[in-house]
Amino acid sequence: MTSEARTLVVDDEASIRLFIEKALERTGHEVTTAANGEEALVILRNTPFDLVILDLRLGGKINGLKVLEGIRWRWPDTAVIILTAHGSLESAMTAIEGNVDRYLLKPLTPGELRQAVNEVLEERRQASQRFESGYRNHDILERGPFVIDLSKHTARLNDVMLDLTPSEFDLLVHLMRNTHRVVSPPELVEVVRDYRPEHLYEARNIIKWYIHRLRTKVEHDTSHPRYILNVRGVGYRFGG
Repeated sequence: MTSEARTLVVDDEASIRLFIEKALERTGHEVTTAANGEEALVILRNTPFDLVILDLRLGGKINGLKVLEGIRWRWPDTAVIILTAHGSLESAMTAIEGNVDRYLLKPLTPGELRQAVNEVLEERRQASQRFESGYRNHDILERGPFVIDLSKHTARLNDVMLDLTPSEFDLLVHLMRNTHRVVSPPELVEVVRDYRPEHLYEARNIIKWYIHRLRTKVEHDTSHPRYILNVRGVGYRFGG
């Protein structure tokens, strides 16, 4: 797969940054690099990326997990590959709970890197296509002040157009279609990420980022939500 993906590489080793940059530029990536967590968060503040390749153990005040948290708050649809020389089970589980797409150990070859990157981007592309095809039914969904045009992929709240990402749109639609029940975190993860976590703890850690981002766009006060409600210990429901 030749991709023109925008990719951010975050690693405190200059040789690793150069290795990844050269390997991916040969396949058409537009690569930006950051030498530490602080620099990465500055870049991510206003710049979206298709993919972030992130060293788990960065030097400095902001480590890789803090950068991952920032990505999931700001750009929850961005694919993330964790790259680390520390292959402990604990670090792997932490990465998985943080909702990453791949976990790779240093050292690796250019071929291994490109294969993982291509697989991740292809999975995202296929998920996006399935999402688009699933809503070509020209339906209008209305709940309270929300009006969803499924064919045009638009959402309005009190006649104001909402600027939603595909995953946020999908999440809102699923909750609106299931107003009669509380929807569990694993089910919601399957909606936005096209796979169902085996463990509830993992599902909760994944979906909370999507719920937060959706609330920032539909709630007047995110600390006291009116529409996207949490049922403690069970899941989420639509309150419109």
